[in-house]
Amino acid sequence: MAPDTAQPAVPDVLWSPTPESIAASELGRFAAWVAGRRGLDLGDPVDYDAVWRWSTEHLDQFWADVATWFEVFIDVSDDEVLTRREMPGAVWFPDRTINLAEHALRPALTDSPALIAVAEDVEPVEISWAQLRGQVGAFAATLRRLGVRRGDRVAGYLPNVPEAVVAFLGCATIGAVWSSCAPDFGTRSVLDRFVQIEPVVLVAVDGYRFNGRAHDRRDVVAELRAALPSVRTTIAVPRLAGDPLPDVLPWAEAVADEQEPAFEQLPFDHPLWIVYSSGTTGLPKGIVHGHGGMVLEQHKQQGLHLDVGPGDRFSWYASTAWIMWNIAACTLLRGATVVVYDGAPAYPALDAQFALAARTRLTYLGTSAGYLTACEKAGLRPGETHDLAALRTIGSTGSPLPASAFRWVYEAVKPDVLLGSLSGGTDIATGFVGSSPLLEVVAGELQRPMLGVAAASWDSDGRPVVGELGELVVTGPMPTMPLYFWNDPDGARYADAYFQPWPGVWRHGDWLEITESGTCLITGRSDSTLNRGGVRMGTADIYAAVEAMPAIADCVVLGVEQRDGGYWMPLFVQLAPGAELTEDLVAEIEAAVRANASPRHVPDEVIVVPGVPHTRTGKRLEVPLKRLFQGVPPEKALNLGAVDDATVVEHYVQLARERGPR
Repeated sequence: MAPDTAQPAVPDVLWSPTPESIAASELGRFAAWVAGRRGLDLGDPVDYDAVWRWSTEHLDQFWADVATWFEVFIDVSDDEVLTRREMPGAVWFPDRTINLAEHALRPALTDSPALIAVAEDVEPVEISWAQLRGQVGAFAATLRRLGVRRGDRVAGYLPNVPEAVVAFLGCATIGAVWSSCAPDFGTRSVLDRFVQIEPVVLVAVDGYRFNGRAHDRRDVVAELRAALPSVRTTIAVPRLAGDPLPDVLPWAEAVADEQEPAFEQLPFDHPLWIVYSSGTTGLPKGIVHGHGGMVLEQHKQQGLHLDVGPGDRFSWYASTAWIMWNIAACTLLRGATVVVYDGAPAYPALDAQFALAARTRLTYLGTSAGYLTACEKAGLRPGETHDLAALRTIGSTGSPLPASAFRWVYEAVKPDVLLGSLSGGTDIATGFVGSSPLLEVVAGELQRPMLGVAAASWDSDGRPVVGELGELVVTGPMPTMPLYFWNDPDGARYADAYFQPWPGVWRHGDWLEITESGTCLITGRSDSTLNRGGVRMGTADIYAAVEAMPAIADCVVLGVEQRDGGYWMPLFVQLAPGAELTEDLVAEIEAAVRANASPRHVPDEVIVVPGVPHTRTGKRLEVPLKRLFQGVPPEKALNLGAVDDATVVEHYVQLARERGPR
């Protein structure tokens, strides 16, 4: 046999830092300060891997230095940082008090506005730091006058508008807990979330605009109010012309008395917000994050990794139902201007997000892999049609970004931009793996695990692997790991969600490959969570809508990541006796999913199958079926001995041969 002379593929490097750019970055300056302070050799120029090893091996030192560098706390000693390391249950800074809103509303080091509001139907509006502070102070005072206390919940049914930022920061100011849903969510999906947390105040919009159309939500708001007996007051945010919501406190009155905020000093782990992660069964899980962890983590992520600071203009396309909205709002911590956009991602044309970048002179544009891939496939060349001179960085998240889309950005958008692909989750409100201004950008690859994140790839036996796919795990605590799940008093749901099958080790549910060179590849979910357009969704919302239909006997929905960067979300239905899959029935299914869940939940296709395979305990085989359509051989994708009806499986095997992978 002839010797194997194949050479390893040469990385396709698209962007490289210079010694000067490394030294000038926030991370470069931080690392140089740490090296002098701690007596460490972190390289010259700074070696990211050396900084990462120190940050994960000495969590107490790293987070003490983050807190000191960003002036979160003064006189931080290492022994007060992490007093309990167990996961779950790590304890951070138990003797410190903090308030995220106070840190976010510090006097800015720039004359730039705090917010720029952009929508489909109005010209950009700038909101100064003084105006934002005054409105937050007024809203906080209104909440106090309404009897809202520390720990009470305030719910927002709002699009990405300045009022949402003001309401969130007003809640944080007094120690109330914020939670939001986007107005494209149907009544059932909103109630599945808000009923659990029993909000005392509802901040609701009368409608929203999307793709050039007005969507009236007054009827939905009325249904929410009727079904939420805990709500004592509804604060109405006007968005559409027409009759106002009845028996409400108008937004204009809630913020009329502008004043300096009176910030409550809160324990480090005081609840800040409740966000939601859906599964295959049951209600969405209410994930609670704390003030202190979020202040530290967002300074680290946005300062050290994204290199965002005073004078920058930052936007990430997101709805208030996606954790990226929360993260974008926290960019105020960095003294940057946050551009909030209310509208469709590709209206009036596909290049809308690049038009926004040019219009508002963004230095950082955050978007989804799906959007960049769509622009690439459409042959757009935004760098030639828009003035992107101010644009320094593009962030991509939500799903894997294919190598071709990386190349398209450098060829068609801007050759000197830093393209950062990030992977994290609602669960931690940050990234596990992401970008760094100290490292090269390689087509199709994420640069490294983020600082303070002891991320690794493990095989099914719990052994670290390099150069092959494994489960993304984190072996050390992070300050934004959830404090707890709402209504999970003994922590059983929390432990089951993340610390199985390896107690004490966080298993996230993503496939991760760490290459020999240290870069990372995220190839999709290793569980059944849907991830369309960057928004993670549970299959339970779809099943609840479809199973109520008499024509449907059973169903299963899959979210299949495609090799070309696309995403295919088919719904397989087993029909009731005598039923047929007509165009009318498909339309009825789509309407039910849209009304009871959201437009994002509507499947790409509805496909008739003879049956739906389950485990012997009755659970749908979502992950094994998904793996079939990703090209995994049937003998590796499924254990037929664990299937309730193995004869049904062959139909899916044949479909997978015909339909996937792409």
